[in-house]
Amino acid sequence: MAEKKKTFEEAMTRLDEIVALLERGDAPLEESLKLFEEGTRLMKQCSGLLDRAEQKVRQLTAGADGAPVEAPFTEEG
Repeated sequence: MAEKKKTFEEAMTRLDEIVALLERGDAPLEESLKLFEEGTRLMKQCSGLLDRAEQKVRQLTAGADGAPVEAPFTEEG
């Protein structure tokens, strides 16, 4: 069964956990390889999410003629 996709934040949290486990160096080789594979999948997922977010920002900031429109960034509170 396929694993449920994590949110960006969940994936980053899990990546932090994996890095910490691998840096400790006390996991057996087989487990280390599984952790590495999971980390690689999570990195690809995060990269894809960031790419889509960037494309959305670019799309939202393109003018009618396709040229970029500069607008101030405001955080919604």
